[in-house]
Amino acid sequence: MSSAPISNAAHQPGWFATERKDPWYVSPLAIGALLLAFVVYSTAVGLIGGYHWLNGTGYLSPFYSPEIYGWGPHAIWQGAPGFWPEWLAKVLPFSSAFLILAVPAGFRLTCYYYRKAYYRSIWLDPVGCAVGEGRKTYWGENQLPLILWNAHRYFLYLAIIVGFILLYDGIKAFWFPVDAAGKQFLWTVGGKAVEGAAYVRTTLDPTHEAGWKFGIGLGSIILIINPLLIMGYTFGCHSLRHLVGGRKDRFGPTPCGQYKAWRFVTWLNEHHDKWAMGSLVWVGFTDLYVRLCAAGVWHDVMIYSPFAK
Repeated sequence: MSSAPISNAAHQPGWFATERKDPWYVSPLAIGALLLAFVVYSTAVGLIGGYHWLNGTGYLSPFYSPEIYGWGPHAIWQGAPGFWPEWLAKVLPFSSAFLILAVPAGFRLTCYYYRKAYYRSIWLDPVGCAVGEGRKTYWGENQLPLILWNAHRYFLYLAIIVGFILLYDGIKAFWFPVDAAGKQFLWTVGGKAVEGAAYVRTTLDPTHEAGWKFGIGLGSIILIINPLLIMGYTFGCHSLRHLVGGRKDRFGPTPCGQYKAWRFVTWLNEHHDKWAMGSLVWVGFTDLYVRLCAAGVWHDVMIYSPFAK
């Protein structure tokens, strides 16, 4: 064994003090850029509103699901909520995404994997293994504001509910509205088919589709993949693994239901980082696809058409 002295450069005060020769900075730079891009994009589309559903289909952006208040066919209650004052509406029109994004944002913000990701890539604390940082003391997460991160398990319960709602949306994306003649039904305003941002604050005509028929569009596939990735991330959560397998020091010799559930969550948890980043990219892509189609920039590709010729 070599008796050469061990360098203490990595632990000296100051940013990025290290003797590492590998490109250790690539990962935090890439992850940081991805996280910041997603935050900017999701905030922008949440504030802008509109373009979140595609007329003539069952497509609904995951950023707006469930659409508690809104003006489209997916809205549970039509219009804006009463607590949104008129003076604020003139500056910032109500967007149903305001009521939805808080759940996935809170779940991912407090997630153990995401903490590591943005602690290193955005906060630079710690930047990486054997890489120096500016702060000399470690505060931990036992005081404000980071003690609030312990609410992760409660966000988990809400995230599971949202995951099943998105799964419903994914299934509904395979069903398309038709009129009495079996042709594609389009929601209208003033007798004209709704297009673009017109359905942000516009009440639809009181005409209803005659039924729904099974079909497959490119959007259908994109929308069903989205909840599968999100559920893979959600059900691989560290808190859920503890919840499923907790209160036991060991399992019995015969595999039980709890053990099988724990093994399943553990299998997902082993790739938690991939589920986390994959679902993040895909949910943004899903919204972008619906948005581009609704704006007329891109047209949905029908793989199997349900409409009468």
